[in-house]
Amino acid sequence: MNRFVVMLMTLCCCIVSVQAQTARDYIRRGNRLMLDTLGGNDESEKAIVQYKKAIEMDTTMAIAHYNLGTALIRQNNAQEAMKEFQTAAKFETDKKRLSDIYHNMGVILHVNKQYPQCIEAYKEALRNNPKDDETRYNLALAQKMLKDQQQ
Repeated sequence: MNRFVVMLMTLCCCIVSVQAQTARDYIRRGNRLMLDTLGGNDESEKAIVQYKKAIEMDTTMAIAHYNLGTALIRQNNAQEAMKEFQTAAKFETDKKRLSDIYHNMGVILHVNKQYPQCIEAYKEALRNNPKDDETRYNLALAQKMLKDQQQ
């Protein structure tokens, strides 16, 4: 009976391990497809499918949400991309990646002329990566555009 319990527990651990690996595999496949997209073949729709499969396996995987968001931007679906970036921000622990998430959110908000929210997103990006000059430039530009809009 003890052997059965040990084998059952080992099997359960293997299943959990396989699931995590599979989610990473989906992300890798999606990433390869997005690289093809940069090379001229638009494979972003296929990449979106792969990232969604990874999220089905692990809804807390920040990188899957982030990558899905970037693929959705490629498809001109900024609204859904924003939702994915917001979800990614909830789960991301790495400050550099968190900065990238907030930077992308700021860009979406900037394009939509939502300057107050855009400014806050850029500030949050800089809190996580104070050395990001591109975000600093975007923040200054958004602040100027907000000022111009108010006049």
